[in-house]
Amino acid sequence: MVFVPGGEFEFGSDAPWAWQHERPAHRVRVSGFFMDAHEVTNAQFARFVAETGHVTVAERPVDWEELRRVLPPGTPRPSDAELAPGALVFVAPTTAAVPRDVSLADVGQWWNWVPGACWRQPEGPGSGIDARGDHPVVHVAHADALAFAAWAGKRLPTEAEWEFAARGGLVGARFVWGDEDVLAPPPRANVWQGVFPTRNSAEDGHVGTAPVGSFAPNGYGLFDMAGNVWEWTSDWYAADAHAQAAARRDLPVDPRGPAQPWNPNAPHERQRVTKGGSFLCHPSYCDNYRPSSRMGTEESTALAHTGFRCVRDLDAD
Repeated sequence: MVFVPGGEFEFGSDAPWAWQHERPAHRVRVSGFFMDAHEVTNAQFARFVAETGHVTVAERPVDWEELRRVLPPGTPRPSDAELAPGALVFVAPTTAAVPRDVSLADVGQWWNWVPGACWRQPEGPGSGIDARGDHPVVHVAHADALAFAAWAGKRLPTEAEWEFAARGGLVGARFVWGDEDVLAPPPRANVWQGVFPTRNSAEDGHVGTAPVGSFAPNGYGLFDMAGNVWEWTSDWYAADAHAQAAARRDLPVDPRGPAQPWNPNAPHERQRVTKGGSFLCHPSYCDNYRPSSRMGTEESTALAHTGFRCVRDLDAD
């Protein structure tokens, strides 16, 4: 872990490239804390599982009562086979004759539900992590990240802590390394190069996840705060969280986020904030490898591009 000194900063962004849910920027203060230098790896997660016997959400049969909560009313119950353990895996579309045949509005063209996919088998049955011990663990739901953190004597970062740490001491910079374009050489993060979602030219040397620490750290010595995998935080996602905070006109200290989730585009989902972007981010589709960028992710969902890192308070034993 590395020490993040804490301080006052502009949380969110009013820059032209910022999405509405990143606005308005407002001042907050966070106390100093320790943060994992890199994302939790497969090897670290395997040790946790070996010592605790933890079974991840993706390795359990889908809970129909939980699933129906986030589906449109009246959705028929899937078959038992469709409720078997599994997770969402990215599969590049191969049927399109040319890239323009792929609508970027339809994520179902590249996200496939794969039975048997889990942290041990990231692409599904037949895949494995034997050669990926130093890669970030993926297919972990929010509850899995919480369980690991508790075992390790740590916790998940708040969104404010994560964003402050990601900035690495830079003020107003677009990215964690400064303002240089992520696709300009040398590679600065593991993101998608080429044409999304059909062709990844892998100019950064990686098609999927990269070993943690493959790129230069930020100013606090933290690796992969941009790209590689999205990272869970402890905060509920609310689309208007920044607007709510700014309206209070005080200086929040160690803000913990909204009391309840709210996403008008997914009103039935209980979403948590994920940060940092992933190896699937590309300027044509999303440039979410910025420190102020944020995404709401259903807390029970396991995804091939989502992992986490932990923090520890200064006064923790």
